Amino acid sequence: MHAPHITMPLWSTASFGDSADTSAMEFSALGAHMAACKTLTGRLFVARCAAEAMHGFVASRLITTLVVAALLIGISSFIF
Repeated sequence: MHAPHITMPLWSTASFGDSADTSAMEFSALGAHMAACKTLTGRLFVARCAAEAMHGFVASRLITTLVVAALLIGISSFIF
């Protein structure tokens, strides 16, 4: 029997051997991002979020929606 082979993790950090500390430029970019996010949460933010969610739902199920609509139209044309 062979002994189990233990592998080392295959990840590395971007610190390149230095300490992984946050720089002033990263804090500045984070502050700018937070300020931009704060301005985007206006009155229509909830409506925009709902519209994006509805678009994502319909876009991912476009073919199914079209098939169901065609079936309903076809069935209703035979009935009436």
